Amino acid sequence: MEEEREFFLRSNKAFSGYLGLEGGELQSFRSCLKWVCVDQSNLWRTGLSWSIFFVLAIGVPILSHFLFSCSSCDDKHARPYDVIVQLSLSSLAALSFISLSALVKKYGLRRSLFLDKLCDVSEKVRLGYTQQLHRSMKLLSLFVLPCFAVEIAYKIWWYITGATQIPYLGNIYLSHAIACTLELCSWLYRTAIFLLVCVLFRLICHMQILRLEDFAQVFQKESDVGSVLKEHLRIRRNLRIISHRFRVFILSSLILVTASQLASLLITTRSSAKVTIYKAGELALCSISLVTGLGICLRSATKITHKAQSVTCLAAKWHVCATIDTFDATDGETPTIRAASAQVFPVNTNWGSDDEEGDGDDALDNTKMIPIYAHTISFHKRQALVTYLENNRAGITVFGFMLDRTWLHTIFGVEMSLVLWLLSKTIAWTLKKA
Repeated sequence: MEEEREFFLRSNKAFSGYLGLEGGELQSFRSCLKWVCVDQSNLWRTGLSWSIFFVLAIGVPILSHFLFSCSSCDDKHARPYDVIVQLSLSSLAALSFISLSALVKKYGLRRSLFLDKLCDVSEKVRLGYTQQLHRSMKLLSLFVLPCFAVEIAYKIWWYITGATQIPYLGNIYLSHAIACTLELCSWLYRTAIFLLVCVLFRLICHMQILRLEDFAQVFQKESDVGSVLKEHLRIRRNLRIISHRFRVFILSSLILVTASQLASLLITTRSSAKVTIYKAGELALCSISLVTGLGICLRSATKITHKAQSVTCLAAKWHVCATIDTFDATDGETPTIRAASAQVFPVNTNWGSDDEEGDGDDALDNTKMIPIYAHTISFHKRQALVTYLENNRAGITVFGFMLDRTWLHTIFGVEMSLVLWLLSKTIAWTLKKA
């Protein structure tokens, strides 16, 4: 009776914390969706969301490119790289808008953020996830606002100093003010919606990292192999769900950002190209925004994959420590060998000196010996668990390819090869022309 009462109190506390989280941070995310006009909770908002998307992500960039190309302007106000900027931002914004709309429409915001899973996790994971929810909005602002401030300064300078050269309709001041406002809103909308999806992916991955770090504590106490296996299967299922929901977005973002950067490199390394801060400033700002978003996704994916695969190393170390400790004991499973000396490796062995910092050590990846609770877990069960973890690697996948550090190094190698190939072709063509 006392155990049932304690379980009820823990469940009630977890549910209360979950409701508090849903009422606070979930509301802030809904407000963020309304701010970027992705809220499609009813028919009217859906129509408004798609209308704003077509206006700011497609209509305004097209009009801006054809009406304000300014081919007759001076060198400081010419926009030779505008087509790459507009295509890059609009394509990534379209991908992000469609991905986020489909995700929220199909699963709802609560399930998309995995808030429905918080009832099954510990208080430590809930508190950590709450902090990350608070931090995500600040992180989004940190990435968007500095670039937006630079874009505002550039646009104001461009319209003020080139007022007589830039086409206008009717009143020159009113026409330029409206055009400048629309262009700034379009840039902010496209950049913010792309980075929002990237930050959302990072937030979801961080929750699973918190669960993995909490899961690592099972090897520090008496645990049943069955419960360990169930929790690992639950985490693997969540990682598979995340992979399935974001695989198209990650792969498409990688392709589009790569194409954008190669096109930028090709057009800026031509012999006739004149690269100045006035001409290529927007192109550099666009590249910084896109590469930042892609970097957030790839870093989050590789980090959670590394953490998930570190569980195998931790379990193997746990198995080794338990086997060493019980080798001299008579448990009916291993041969009894009487040694004259004590244990070869005491469990409290300190592998580092006091002045070592131990950078990078955490609950999953460290070099500390593990306390032994092997009397309740047999050798064969431990061996079976380690074998299972070795043959069932968890992590973020994209159509079957594991997004780990090796895959990231492969991407870097391919990107570098494309850059060097493009530079060789450009230089050869320039020398031939000269």
